[in-house]
Amino acid sequence: MIVDSHCHLDRLDFDKLGQQLPEILAAARAKQVEHFLCVSVTLDQFPTMLEAISMYDDVSASCGVHPLDQKDVLDKARLSALATHPKVVAIGETGLDYYYSKDTHKVQQDSFVGHIDVANELNKPLIIHTRDAKADTINLMKSHNAQNCGGVLHCFTEDWEMAKQALDLGFYISISGIVTFKNATELKDVVRKIPLDRLLIETDSPYLAPVPHRGKTNQPAYVQDVAYYIADLKGISFNQLAEATTDNFYNLFSLATRSDATR
Repeated sequence: MIVDSHCHLDRLDFDKLGQQLPEILAAARAKQVEHFLCVSVTLDQFPTMLEAISMYDDVSASCGVHPLDQKDVLDKARLSALATHPKVVAIGETGLDYYYSKDTHKVQQDSFVGHIDVANELNKPLIIHTRDAKADTINLMKSHNAQNCGGVLHCFTEDWEMAKQALDLGFYISISGIVTFKNATELKDVVRKIPLDRLLIETDSPYLAPVPHRGKTNQPAYVQDVAYYIADLKGISFNQLAEATTDNFYNLFSLATRSDATR
């Protein structure tokens, strides 16, 4: 069994897919996916997201504001209050994205620090998004004690140097379908180096569908394709990869409920 450690179920276009959430989850379960972490990107949309997944025991939630959605000062009190919900197993996604935004670096940095503070306060791990902000991301993690709560650098696309620094802080590295893209040569090399006991897999659906589904709307069932590809990259069996990444998920997100049948 495998886990989709990062998906945005509330952002799936069900009309385009011709399916609703129950069918999407059923299709993933048929592909050996036993748990889903539905990741928040804004506090305003969090209650609606939570309502959509509330009936599913195998779907957990995070609470946070994506750096590209952080337009002004983070409401830390609101984040902290919302994140106490028992279905919330992580804080985020948060972090820094300098690729698209050139004029919100300070806002992003302050928000990131606020998320780290709340994660430490609630003892819930961080889900970190980082793009074109390697030095600032690691420096803020270190200076604000992100190692105390731990977490994951999700949808990782940076270099081995950054991965190593995150690993040294006790963080996990999560890999999405980007690794299957033909031009992802450096990322493939990084994945080969990531210790198996610190690796997670994800879809980031509805974005970034892996080969052979490129051009389609991504969905949690496709995390199986990511798992097979990474297993091949690392020269291990699918079952080895599945067991390790699933155990890693529950070790990191310890509040997520694991089915007795899959232990």
